[in-house]
Amino acid sequence: MRKLLPLLLSGKRQVQTADVSEWTAARSISLFGIRIGIQTNEPEWLAPLADHFPPLWKPTEARTVDRIFSLWKGKSRYTLFENDELAVKARSRKVVWEDFERRLKIYVAEMARRRVFVHAGAVGLNGKAIIIPGRSYSGKTSLVKALIEAGATYYSDEYAVLDMQGRVHPYPQPLALREPGKLEQTKCSAEAFGAVVGTKPLPVDLVIVSKYREKARWRPMQLTPGHGVLELLDNTVPARRKPEVVLPTLQKAVTAATILKGDRGEVEVVVNRILERYA
Repeated sequence: MRKLLPLLLSGKRQVQTADVSEWTAARSISLFGIRIGIQTNEPEWLAPLADHFPPLWKPTEARTVDRIFSLWKGKSRYTLFENDELAVKARSRKVVWEDFERRLKIYVAEMARRRVFVHAGAVGLNGKAIIIPGRSYSGKTSLVKALIEAGATYYSDEYAVLDMQGRVHPYPQPLALREPGKLEQTKCSAEAFGAVVGTKPLPVDLVIVSKYREKARWRPMQLTPGHGVLELLDNTVPARRKPEVVLPTLQKAVTAATILKGDRGEVEVVVNRILERYA
């Protein structure tokens, strides 16, 4: 546990990030059983920084937290510390805030209690979950977007969050969309596409292991549950940290699921096949 203001501590050792008397504003939040502290020397930052928190966070009055993120505004540079480690220093506030968002998400995904985070898009259809495992640039957000535009319920475009029974819970962050050939992301809410955001956990019915390949024809092969676990394991954030929790959870998730693997071209073919399955 880490002590929040008035002193930033790591264990019993004072952190030499800056003169601790100059940390003038702080707040703590909780999500997935984790307490996070955010402190800064710029009080006006606390409110807008909330736009960079993961979904489902709640404010808390806790003075002791599991991880502290400290954001410092200097004369010419901005600095981020994660606990007592220097994370990034840059002339651009945008760069530092984006790194804060990325690091916070990763920490939560690794350390969440009673949840397993899998890099995957997730939607619901007819009371069942469809998950699309894959890392960045695999095309999962494009497929999620097409599915919710076709009437699926939105759960996530980044993480499929599994409980100990293997069910998928909502992680309703805005979709991160990229234009072809560009790295810059644009965030759009699911509601902007006319979608409904899920509120209840769903059992996994379909796993689509696929990445975009130009002009590819989608001819997927069906995998066994064992191979399905391996595909999910390759995309699971805390796989090495919590194998005793991860493996049983993934096994439960795919027990009754159909697992399809194959490269795809444009999303329309895949979406039509999925809709036929649930018609």
